Amino acid sequence: MSVERAHPNYTAVWLWLLVLLGVGLAASFLPGGRSVALVVIFATAVVKALLVALSFMHLRFESGVIYAIALIPLVFAAILLVALFPDFVWHARPR
Repeated sequence: MSVERAHPNYTAVWLWLLVLLGVGLAASFLPGGRSVALVVIFATAVVKALLVALSFMHLRFESGVIYAIALIPLVFAAILLVALFPDFVWHARPR
């Protein structure tokens, strides 16, 4: 039994990546300061990483085991982010 797989529209993905790049660059001009800009920049980075992984790496057509394997480093990164967040936010800067 053959499964028909359509190739992604690489031009559309590339255009989305360009739009998200522009949003990330324009984030520094948003009202709300540095915190809002960082949230927007990281959000666009996550979306761009998903676009690249799903389209160019063809992970959209893989089985669920690949997603389970990819989940382990993401959970580890989330734990590190939560554990190190106080150091990044409330750490006194050297003079």
